[in-house]
Amino acid sequence: MMELTINGTVYEFNFGMGFLREINKRVQTPVDGLKGVDKNIGLQFTVASIIDGDVEALVDALDIANKGMSPRLTRQALDAYIDDADTDIDGLFTMVIDFLSRANATKKTVASLQEAIKEASK
Repeated sequence: MMELTINGTVYEFNFGMGFLREINKRVQTPVDGLKGVDKNIGLQFTVASIIDGDVEALVDALDIANKGMSPRLTRQALDAYIDDADTDIDGLFTMVIDFLSRANATKKTVASLQEAIKEASK
């Protein structure tokens, strides 16, 4: 469980199975050789985008990870937190990738993407 303190309130973020199911629904790709069958790849797309520094993907991931939590962080408050000049955005990117790389539901995907990026940069 990841926590962020925003305006004096502690918010929790869970990158578990509920997060995985929700984020995966956001992007689909056709499965080769199977007509009419799509595979949900939202996690791969989102993690790659976060690694690339995409702030919108970061906000989407945080919003979904906070879903069902109490207190619930509104999208407006999350956007304001990102826009705040005092927010360490680079640290936030690092924190989210770190938690994604340790959560059971997401760590295999993150590790394979990080390895692919490492190989591609050689």
